[in-house]
Amino acid sequence: MSSPEDAILVVGPSWVGDMVMAQSLFKLIKDRSPQGSVDVLAPPWSSPILRQMPEVREAIDLPIGHGVLALGKRRHLARSLRGAQYQQAIVLPRSFKSALVPWWARIPRRTGYLGELRYGLLNDRRTVDQRCLPRTVERYVALGLEPKEPFPETFPLPNLQIDTAASASTLSRLCLTPGNQSVLVLCPGAAYGPAKRWPADYFGAVAQAMLRQGWGVWVLGSQAEQAIAGAVCTAAGSGCVNLSGRTTLEQTLHLLARADGVVTNDSGLMHVAAALNRPVVAVYGSSDPVFTPPLSPRSRIERLGLSCSPCFARECPLGHTRCLQDLRPARVIETLQQLLAQ
Repeated sequence: MSSPEDAILVVGPSWVGDMVMAQSLFKLIKDRSPQGSVDVLAPPWSSPILRQMPEVREAIDLPIGHGVLALGKRRHLARSLRGAQYQQAIVLPRSFKSALVPWWARIPRRTGYLGELRYGLLNDRRTVDQRCLPRTVERYVALGLEPKEPFPETFPLPNLQIDTAASASTLSRLCLTPGNQSVLVLCPGAAYGPAKRWPADYFGAVAQAMLRQGWGVWVLGSQAEQAIAGAVCTAAGSGCVNLSGRTTLEQTLHLLARADGVVTNDSGLMHVAAALNRPVVAVYGSSDPVFTPPLSPRSRIERLGLSCSPCFARECPLGHTRCLQDLRPARVIETLQQLLAQ
């Protein structure tokens, strides 16, 4: 039985999609210990996502850049956490530095997968059975189980909870007034690299098809993806609203929550849209949906499955990106229409 004092610190991942998938672990922990609490140590950018997860009591900022060791800062943060009296830390990343804070914070049980030179930092060390746990989300959930406990037949899926008033405020602030009009959201970016990005003119063709049916079309992305989003809007002709680089991550969540359909690359926003239970068509190139699929029954995956894929490369090692170039817009449009009809 849990007590109100039960507290677990989760060291979260550094990517949007991985943070969304980690909600399955947070849900499992709360299901098993309803009176306990889950705090998440993660980069500051992740706070808007964690605030949409009712299972998370507190998002604790890790103010250290990705890949930076910063031993002094980590030690100082760890000392500040000692008073929280965490009974367990679950470390999701596999790096050496990610296990330092729980160790310095003197958290008695420190759970994680064996990885980069951290054998002594973890005292509840696990190994991954890649055959039985092929998906990233399953590997996260498994860390919430006891050692050698059988993996459950089912586990909770990510489900972000958006405040409707805040969402309406975002639409108003961005001068978006769709009313009863259906809205398609396009997410043509992928931070990992071009081998995960479906061509911009293909996204533009999807936009054209839906604009002809009277839909509104919004294009989302980060500041770094403004050029890609602009190319999508140019290919569409007219009618798209280019919001790339104009929104915070929290506002992006609100816009995705309003979408009636989403077409996206395998990206962080794909996982967000799935966790918001939006109808999602996800396009895969160099990556593999076996490992990181959209976790929603309202999603559909489009990929060609060529002999050279998945290669998991940032750029096509063969120089042609046929896994994306040969996946024509008509196929994605048909899948989207079928999904919306259901």
